[in-house]
Amino acid sequence: MNNRFNIDNLNWDEVKASIYNKTALDVEQALSKDRRDLEDFKALISPAAEPYLEQMAQLSQGLTQKRFGKTLQMYIPLYLSNECQNICTYCGFSLDVKIPRKTLSDEEILEEVKVIKGLGYDHVLIVTGEANKTVGVEYFKNAIRLIKPYFSHIAIEVQPLEVDDYKELIDEGLNTVLVYQETYREEDYKKHHPKGRKSNFQYRLETHDRLGEAGIHKMGLGVLIGLEDWRVDSFFCAAHLNYLERKFWQTKYTVSFPRLRPCAGGIELKSVMTDRQLLQLICAYRIFNEEVELSLSTRESENFRNNVISLGITSISADSKTDPGGYANPNANLEQFEIDDNRPTSEFVKVIKEKGYDPVFKDWDPVLQ
Repeated sequence: MNNRFNIDNLNWDEVKASIYNKTALDVEQALSKDRRDLEDFKALISPAAEPYLEQMAQLSQGLTQKRFGKTLQMYIPLYLSNECQNICTYCGFSLDVKIPRKTLSDEEILEEVKVIKGLGYDHVLIVTGEANKTVGVEYFKNAIRLIKPYFSHIAIEVQPLEVDDYKELIDEGLNTVLVYQETYREEDYKKHHPKGRKSNFQYRLETHDRLGEAGIHKMGLGVLIGLEDWRVDSFFCAAHLNYLERKFWQTKYTVSFPRLRPCAGGIELKSVMTDRQLLQLICAYRIFNEEVELSLSTRESENFRNNVISLGITSISADSKTDPGGYANPNANLEQFEIDDNRPTSEFVKVIKEKGYDPVFKDWDPVLQ
């Protein structure tokens, strides 16, 4: 199909100048509207909006409660493999990083499932490196068949696939696919992805269209915060979301906010984002789009996660392990990156309840119907 997200219509430098030229008046006008467009989103993520963070947080909280109630969907990642054929400058699984490689067997997958179910989770996110020969479509189909009896919602975060591949996985019980563009700045994308199939910027960009054509229930977007200017990348991501919602209106959407974390062979951050700025971005997304789910991982600190529970986030992980087999047989040498919030699920759930919110472990959608 030719009518896919045309990033060429958006010039990076022009978008950047537009964001940084937004004024307090632009922010106030965005906050006063009932419906916001992409120009309003620019204002809400701009430096001019930083003094309005308290007002943005209050508005974001109200809009989130109106749509999602005082609930928080709990999910947990299940890493099945750290084998990868890509070289990525920021990832501990990168082909050029000298770490042990491991792909879980059927028995090892079920060992992980046993531990995860013991923690109470019903929503699982399958994660692997991108190695088509080792962890390709057949491996994913088998893994979904193995774990489907134990979970009501299965998501994956793996390499981009073809439409027919996604259809096969959906038939097996796949509900959600997360694919992050990492950065929408094409001229620098290649610098961060010098080798492997992931180096194909356009193919990755069109993955969400293929997902929509396959009829996926939910798809996730995001950028890796720290690779490039976070404000500009976030605008491109919001524009991409806007396009997808118009084209595939029956699909649900979620946006994640992964900030670069330390890992083996990792690069230095190019664009540093403070906690206040991350909160600003979360609130900006909620004010811009009342329907989209907003997800936060254990990359963030205990303190930050505690304080944003009520301000716009609707989906959150806990007790995460980023090494294959990490729940039953942890091995730090296999990790993709270091997590920050290491609290057990029970402790984090207690915090959520103390905030007056209900942690939801079962499938999200029936709760909202």
